[in-house]
Amino acid sequence: MSGERPRPRPRIELDRDEFERGFASLVLTVIELVRQLMERQALRRIDVGDLTDDQVERIGETLMALEERMGELRERFGLSAEDLGIELDLASPPLPPRKRP
Repeated sequence: MSGERPRPRPRIELDRDEFERGFASLVLTVIELVRQLMERQALRRIDVGDLTDDQVERIGETLMALEERMGELRERFGLSAEDLGIELDLASPPLPPRKRP
């Protein structure tokens, strides 16, 4: 090397709002996936009679509150449910329960 300083890399121009919206979309998609999986697991446990009435009530309230908050966040970032790009088929049969060691 002849003592030359490395040339600076060209900067990427980012639109802050578009970046924020894209990142929010990614995070909300992951949260929506987890919410749908939790709902599916709760329905499976309800079907098997694995939960008390109180637990069913609390799970229902929690899932409704989470769905409401997700709607607020989607609205804040200008996203629709379709923008999150995830929809589990909750009508399909659930996975069999895991065998515990």
